[in-house]
Amino acid sequence: MCPSIDEPATNGAATNGANGSHDGFTKFEVPEKKTVKQSNPYQPVGDFLSNVSNFKIIESTLREGEQFANAYFDTETKIKIAKALDEFGVDCIELTSPCASEQSRLDCEAICKLGLKAKILTHVRCHMDDVKVAVETGVDGVDVVIGTSSFLREHSHGKDMTYIKNTAIEVIQFVKSKGLEIRFSSEDSFRSDLVDLLSLYAAVDKVGVNRVGIADTVGCASPRQVYDLVRTLRGVVSCDIECHFHNDSGCAIANAYCALEAGATHIDTSVIGIGERNGITPLGGLMARMIVADRDYVKSKYQLTKLKEIEDLVADSVEINIPFNNYITGFSAFTHKAGIHAKAILANPSTYEIIDPSDFGMTRYVHFASRLTGWNAIKSRVEQLGLKMTDAQVKLCTAKIKALADVRPIAIDDADSIIRTFHGNIQKGTDAPLLPNMTAEEKKLFEQKQKELAGVGEKRSLEETVAEEAPDAKKSKNAEVPA
Repeated sequence: MCPSIDEPATNGAATNGANGSHDGFTKFEVPEKKTVKQSNPYQPVGDFLSNVSNFKIIESTLREGEQFANAYFDTETKIKIAKALDEFGVDCIELTSPCASEQSRLDCEAICKLGLKAKILTHVRCHMDDVKVAVETGVDGVDVVIGTSSFLREHSHGKDMTYIKNTAIEVIQFVKSKGLEIRFSSEDSFRSDLVDLLSLYAAVDKVGVNRVGIADTVGCASPRQVYDLVRTLRGVVSCDIECHFHNDSGCAIANAYCALEAGATHIDTSVIGIGERNGITPLGGLMARMIVADRDYVKSKYQLTKLKEIEDLVADSVEINIPFNNYITGFSAFTHKAGIHAKAILANPSTYEIIDPSDFGMTRYVHFASRLTGWNAIKSRVEQLGLKMTDAQVKLCTAKIKALADVRPIAIDDADSIIRTFHGNIQKGTDAPLLPNMTAEEKKLFEQKQKELAGVGEKRSLEETVAEEAPDAKKSKNAEVPA
């Protein structure tokens, strides 16, 4: 199960919590800066076919996601997920075929009765028996699919292209006669013969299908292949184009983006990307890609701050942890560690962030308890703790934190203890141990690391500067002068 907000992660890593509980990290509120709106240098070149700024999401967690190895959604969970996706703003919610089981049929009917804003679709085989069951459930549309590659035609359903075309036309006409939306998709599209594929799509487009679908069923396609196929298909059909990308070779998000650039209109997603094998295009990952391309469109259409809540719900349901490097909501998504990164982030977050975490209700963190710590991060922490130090004092304190981080892993409490004790030593003129629980061996190694970091001469010079800047230094000096 995913750790709760108040529970530690079982694998020793920090949990995500409500907004990411980061041991050894600190939340930084960077002041809003008034800036002139500038064009995005990475925004795609305008193209009359591109739908990067006008796309729709068909959310398939309750269909493709049910095929995830660990998934078991009871009716209550399905309803919770459907409502959460609807609140997020997905355009369509795709459900498991009502022919899969009696419970699947009942669940489909239950979700159709919720009165959600999103269209409710169900995914079935391109077969009249399946379609007749589907249209009786109350769905807004039916998604039919049949394998078109030689692999699936030979080893799955055993039908030739003539049979596939005739059956597709029959099914489409039946669904349309019921006043429902209909999508026809080939399966294993990228290993299908291109001539067969285009001929089939042209035929179903002619009889009035609402969408045709391209499916990278085995995750073999590359972005360039996707762009070429979608662009070619766009010249063959006038209907909408839906794309379904598996992530076996790691290209699902890139493929989805290229499909939209080439003229696709709909992208299939699932929460955290769960699905058959390595799953499909993740909802959060697609949002991360698309908000960079057109922030205004994405923010105006989707309730992005609900993303983490949806991912936690699904992750909990399938008993997995949110990956540490998950798009947007992962532990490390907006966490900065290197000194030069921290300095720039504190000055202007855009220096090292292409996505604003606040758009998703998330927070950035700066790691200030490691060997990579920069003095600007420590300076910000000093200010947060309400302490007063000069830049020279902060730099020396930073050197001590870096040295200790070379001795042993240190958490936020350790770093705070060092900062407070260091500050107290300056104010009182004392030499209290920075960390009272250090062993003799650790103290020895700590001194060695300090020398390695700064060099004895540089360290002594810095200490002299700190001493001169201490509040009581002047008084002590004057006390030694004879009256």
